[in-house]
Amino acid sequence: LVSALVALQSCQCLAWEPRPIVAWGAESQHVVAGYSDGTIRVFNISRTEMELKIQPHAAALTAIAYSTDGEMILSGGKDGLVAVSSPHTGMTLRVLSDHKGSPITILQCTRKQYHDFGVEGSELWLATSSDRRVSVWASDWLKDKCELLDWLSFPAPASPEGLNSLPPSLAAFCPWEPGTLVYVGFGMQKEALFYSLRKKQVVEKISLPYFATSLSLSPAACFMAVGFGERLLRLLRCPTSDVQDYTSDVQDYAGHDDAVHLCCFAPSGHHLLTASHSAVLLWELTGG
Repeated sequence: LVSALVALQSCQCLAWEPRPIVAWGAESQHVVAGYSDGTIRVFNISRTEMELKIQPHAAALTAIAYSTDGEMILSGGKDGLVAVSSPHTGMTLRVLSDHKGSPITILQCTRKQYHDFGVEGSELWLATSSDRRVSVWASDWLKDKCELLDWLSFPAPASPEGLNSLPPSLAAFCPWEPGTLVYVGFGMQKEALFYSLRKKQVVEKISLPYFATSLSLSPAACFMAVGFGERLLRLLRCPTSDVQDYTSDVQDYAGHDDAVHLCCFAPSGHHLLTASHSAVLLWELTGG
């Protein structure tokens, strides 16, 4: 649908508006998409039409997300700039250049109160760039507040010869461990790192068989899905303050025709969507 409504431009990323489910049972009817020409377009899905077009970027879009209340759109470009724009007025309210020079790979927001970390804001959000850097921010957009909470930079060896592109740098807030984020990317070891924003340090490491190409954390249980370029999907139970022995809860699945470049848990946590070059698979998760 998004591709059909826009000709001659490539859709690089998209996100659903995080609105509550309405009384008659339909979910949000708006989706925002980022394009190769640096534009952002907001679509009304039920009416099959574009409602807004803005251009906060001069470079192609590589990541996009709504704020937790749906009042702002966060967008990241190939040049590393992050823009904050209003989906109502089309105005770009802020441009952050902290990641300038390296493409933004992930933008994610989570609802947190300022007193959790001693800074003002109604939500936390993170930006990850391909140079293995992650910035974490506390913001209250309605009050025009945005404060850098933490800055992470992960080391890596020299790029191996013959490798055309490095594995992506990916990060996500951990739903079951508040104040913790998970990072995967090209580094000294093949592993997933759990970083505590309160302790300002890596508190857990999980070894992986390969460098990850996709990552998703379940919002309903302590499960993490990791995709690899070797056509493999790994589902594993993650450590918590109550459960430390997770090594036996690792399940590997084959079935993709290429690198698993997308993993995405459903909001219920009962289903997992994964995608490779020409295959989209829907997994049903059973048990807890």
